[in-house]
Amino acid sequence: MPSWSEFEAAAPALAAQVRERLDAHTHKTIATVRRDGAPRISGTESTFADGELWIGSMWQARKARDLRRDPRFALHSGSDEPDDWKGDAKLAGIVEEITDEETVRRLNGAAAADGPSHLFRLDLSEVSLVGLRADRRALVIRIWTPDGGERVVERA
Repeated sequence: MPSWSEFEAAAPALAAQVRERLDAHTHKTIATVRRDGAPRISGTESTFADGELWIGSMWQARKARDLRRDPRFALHSGSDEPDDWKGDAKLAGIVEEITDEETVRRLNGAAAADGPSHLFRLDLSEVSLVGLRADRRALVIRIWTPDGGERVVERA
């Protein structure tokens, strides 16, 4: 499954717009899979470093335990208020937990200073960017998958 840098190489224009939406809000929403198979929604922050997309977590937080057990995730960028809405980014895939202490400290920063924390690198199975057509009368959804590349869907 492609990493952020591989997605960025395959679809650079879309990756730039998705990154802009991810960077627009500090807080994002991540969906993980609970032990019983039900979805769990949690707040999270993401960061770009070393050409990759990362999330950290407090030590043994429920989302971290979910991801360690089942690495599937969906990440939502967060939304602007309706009058200022510039679009949303949505990503899905699997995480890889990074346990190298130096890397965890470097990328989790202050969150790792007071004790252990989790660090996950995100690999992508699907990326989408939802926005409005110029006349604001239809949604324009740009979707990228590793097998299908990029496609555009309009919904009026």
